[in-house]
Amino acid sequence: MKQDYTSREILKEGVMEAEPILTKKLGRIGVITLNRPEARNTFTVPFAEQLDQALWTMDQDPEVLVVVINANGKHFSTGISLDQFHHGSQREYREFLYRIDAFYHRLARMNKVTIASVRGYALANGAGLSFACDITVAAETATFGTTAINVGLICLGPAAPMARILGRKKTLEMVLTGDMIGAREAERLGLVNRVVPDDQLEAATMGLAEKLAAKSPLALRIGKEGINRLQDLPYHQGLDTMDDLFATLCSTEDAVEGVQAFLGKRSPKWKER
Repeated sequence: MKQDYTSREILKEGVMEAEPILTKKLGRIGVITLNRPEARNTFTVPFAEQLDQALWTMDQDPEVLVVVINANGKHFSTGISLDQFHHGSQREYREFLYRIDAFYHRLARMNKVTIASVRGYALANGAGLSFACDITVAAETATFGTTAINVGLICLGPAAPMARILGRKKTLEMVLTGDMIGAREAERLGLVNRVVPDDQLEAATMGLAEKLAAKSPLALRIGKEGINRLQDLPYHQGLDTMDDLFATLCSTEDAVEGVQAFLGKRSPKWKER
C-alpha cells in the first residue's frame, strides 16, 4: 500500500522550520511523529493543533487500524513549552489550554487503537500523552513524571488519564510531588505496558502494532469501545453492555469468518462487515 507522508517545511520569520508533527502510513498502521527534537518536543499551540488534526485524520482513515505515536530526538516530550506562559487572564489561559489539551479528548474518543512509543523523558503533558494512549511501550531508560509543580504549575491535564489508571492516591502523590519514575516503575504501576531495551524500542512497538493490525478490525473497535464504556458503568450494567456489544460482533460476517478460519486452520480474510 502506498505510504502517505506529511513532512513539509514551513517558513517562519524567514527561516525554514520542519513541521512539528509528521505522519505516514505503513500498511494498516498510521505513524504520528512528534518533530520538535531541538525543543524536546514541547507543546506549543501549532504543535498541539497539528497533533490533534493528525489523530483525527488517522481515526477517519478506513485503511488505518492502529496508530503509533513516537518522537524524533532523544526525548518523547517534556510537556508544554514554558515560554508559552506570560501574564494572561484566566480566560486567556483557559482558551490556550483547551487548544493545547485537545488531544486528551481526541484520544479518548478514537475508534483506532493507539500506541505510545516512548524514549527519554516523557514529562508533564508528554507523560499525559503517553498515558492517554491505549498502550504504552517504553525504552528501559525512559523516564516519566508529572513535573509541572516543580516550576509552580500543576499537571492537571495528565491527571485525567492517570486517575483512571492509578486511582486517587497515587495520582495525587505523583502530581503533587513532581517526582520522576523510571520505565520499570511505570510498568509496575500500570502506566506502561511493556519495557524493552532502548535499541529495540522501534522494533517492539511496530511488532505489536503489526500484531494488532492483523486482528479483526470490527473486533478491535468493539473491544476498545466496550472497555472504555466499562469505566463509567456500574458492574451489572457494564456486564450487560459487554454482552450486547459481543452479540453485535457475533452477528457480523467477520465473526463467522474468524471462527471458520480457526477451525479450518487458515488465515482469516476480513471484510469489515
